[in-house]
Amino acid sequence: MNDTERLQTIILASPLLRPILDDWEKVALADGWLAGGSIAQTVWNSVFGFPPLHGISDVDIAYFDPADLSEAAEAQHTARIHDALALPVRIDVKNEARVHLWYAAKYGYAIPPYTSATNAIATFPTTATAVGIQPGAERLTLHAPYGLTDLLGAIVRPNKTQITRDIYEAKTARWKATWPDLAVIGWDEEPC
Repeated sequence: MNDTERLQTIILASPLLRPILDDWEKVALADGWLAGGSIAQTVWNSVFGFPPLHGISDVDIAYFDPADLSEAAEAQHTARIHDALALPVRIDVKNEARVHLWYAAKYGYAIPPYTSATNAIATFPTTATAVGIQPGAERLTLHAPYGLTDLLGAIVRPNKTQITRDIYEAKTARWKATWPDLAVIGWDEEPC
């Protein structure tokens, strides 16, 4: 089984992520992707033998709609999808076309506008979380700009495209407390 098949097997066995993908037409977002931490955390739970929902507090859905950059639209999509899917965790729906509008206020530095949801996914804070999935006709459509080796190997490595050391170290400390056997690559162990 190759890495893509292995990831698909893990995701489709998830009682949290499989129903989202099965009901993807209810998500109905432009350039929409199931993305980020819930994918990595689902894999880590499989690798380490934890229950499927262990440590997963939310599900990220990234989309790209430059025609409506309002916070209200994001909130409406979040409420609509939450009601339609009735997830046991919080859903975090982000229009990646508007992230540059609030990023500096939240993180202290500006970023350029993204050009697509996949462009945004490529900047996610670690190589293991920089992954997006969409349902396809016969198998999942995958966007993994850094490959799947770190994700499937439970290796957390910084993606220094835009994350800061403080953000990376806070995330990895939180994850390491929940998944103690994660292999965390230190900030200084990776080239810039």
